[in-house]
Amino acid sequence: MARQLRAEQTRATILGAAAELFDRHGYESTSLSEIVAHAGVTKGALYFHFAAKEDLAHAIMELQSLTSRRLAAELDGKGYTSLEALMRLTFAMARLCEEGPVLRAGLRLATGGVAVRPPLPHPFTEWREIASSRLLDAVRQSDVHPDIDVDSVAHTLVCSIVGTRVVGTLEPDARQPRRLAGMWRLLIRGMVPVTRRARYLTLAARLERDMSNA
Repeated sequence: MARQLRAEQTRATILGAAAELFDRHGYESTSLSEIVAHAGVTKGALYFHFAAKEDLAHAIMELQSLTSRRLAAELDGKGYTSLEALMRLTFAMARLCEEGPVLRAGLRLATGGVAVRPPLPHPFTEWREIASSRLLDAVRQSDVHPDIDVDSVAHTLVCSIVGTRVVGTLEPDARQPRRLAGMWRLLIRGMVPVTRRARYLTLAARLERDMSNA
C-alpha cells in the first residue's frame, strides 16, 4: 500500500509539473527534461508513468474532462434550475482555472491543437454537449425562449468562455469574474424571457461577487 501511495504521489507530482510548464510555455516548447527537473524526479520515474510527452498531455486533458463532468453532476444534484446550474458550472470552472495549473494547461493544450485520443472527446465538444443539454432543459423550464437555436447558443457560450480565458491572460486575474459575468449578462438579455430575466441577472452579479471574494 505504501509503495502504491508513493507511486500515485509521484504521478501526481509529474502531472502537476507538466501542467505548470504547459500552461506557462506551451506544449511544443516544453521538453521532458524540463518536466523531470521541475518535478524533482528521475527520468526513470517519469517513464514508469508516462511513455511520452503525448501521454502527459492526454492525462491532463483526462483530468480536465473528469473535473467538468464531476462538477456538472454535483450541480445537477443540488436542485438548481438548469440555467442556474450551467451558470454556476462556468464560474466553478473559471475558479479552478485560477486556483491551479491543470485546467489552465488543459485549455492551452486544447487551443494549441494537441490531438485528443479517442474515446476521450475534445474538451470543446464535451462542453458544447454539457451546455446544450442544460439549455434544452432550460427551454422546458421556460427560463429560455422556446425559439432559440440551442446548438448555436451552446457554441457561442463555449467560444465566449474560451475566448474570455485566452484574452484574459492579457489582463489581471481579478478581472476574470467581471468578464465572465459580463458575458452572462449579454446572453441572459438575449435568451431569457423578461419575466425571468431579473433573477438570472442578479445571479450573475452574485456569482461574480463570490468569485471575486473567494
